[in-house]
Amino acid sequence: MDERTSSYRSLKKKNILLIISLLLLLCITLLLSLNAGVFGMDLTELLKAILGQSTAQNNMVMQNVRLPRVVTAVVCGTGLAITGAVLQSVLKNPLAASSTLGVSQGAAFGAAFAIIVFGAGAQGVSAASSVTYHPLLISLFAFLGGMVASVVVLFLSRFRKITPESMVLCGVALSAMFTGATTLLQYFADDVQVATVVFWTFGDLGRTGWKEIQIIAFVTLLMLLYSFFNRWKYNALESGEETALSLGINVTSFRVTNMVLCALTASVIVSFIGIINFIGLVAPHVCRRILGNNYVYLLPASALSGAFLLLVGDLVARQTIPPIILPIGAITSFLGAPLFLYLLFKGGASRGSR
Repeated sequence: MDERTSSYRSLKKKNILLIISLLLLLCITLLLSLNAGVFGMDLTELLKAILGQSTAQNNMVMQNVRLPRVVTAVVCGTGLAITGAVLQSVLKNPLAASSTLGVSQGAAFGAAFAIIVFGAGAQGVSAASSVTYHPLLISLFAFLGGMVASVVVLFLSRFRKITPESMVLCGVALSAMFTGATTLLQYFADDVQVATVVFWTFGDLGRTGWKEIQIIAFVTLLMLLYSFFNRWKYNALESGEETALSLGINVTSFRVTNMVLCALTASVIVSFIGIINFIGLVAPHVCRRILGNNYVYLLPASALSGAFLLLVGDLVARQTIPPIILPIGAITSFLGAPLFLYLLFKGGASRGSR
């Protein structure tokens, strides 16, 4: 008994230290990201600019350009990672994420519909001069598209009694359908509209102002609080549905509630910044490999790692070919896909050696 207690305390201490290390790493990356750009600042000036007490130029650059972008990366990375961790638990599928359930593709179709059918967007002659009109209309339709995809998956799970594992396959099928519908819309669009749709799907952390950030932060905070207060239920689900039922958890109701909240969070995020791949899939996987399946530690670690990964992706996007900012969606795919394959094959090799 003493040995088990000692082992548990050692594991608990290790997990807490890892979470603190992730937090420190995120803070360092945050400062690096805030200082990335044409106007370099030392640490003192950086902190003054954040508080609005530096020179007029530094204050303007920090308050209007860098800080909103960095806060967007942190909040959206947190939201996407949390939804990924929760979906992987309630659907009992390691491939579950908003992108694999068709939410991202549904949002892309909604945005394309607003741009092409309602004329909500217009594109200049080059990427540098691109202008999107009625961005809120595009965000609204993108949100509705993401929610439609989620409702279809929920409908199939509720009324057709498909297994949680099969929901991801439904999401893949829906993704293909929405991608085809988006392509069909583009076929009948003019060059300007097609270009606008393409640039929207690239993903851009610079689209948000403080009002949009408040909306994203509110929904993400709601998801964080809900998942935190239900962390022990996720642990029960990890032990199997029978265990969860024996502990008095209404598994079906709990699963549907989580899917609705995850769909809402992911749809809001994607509607404002476009498609961001692999954050919701990779961040929980990395943390699961390091910390295990205990959601007491997995949830905060996933949130921190999601924010860190998206910040790193944005830093790479801005610093690779300055002053050009590369598409954040492409960067996260380039960073996330190899990492996910590494984790996948490493896991397969580990299971094969046992």
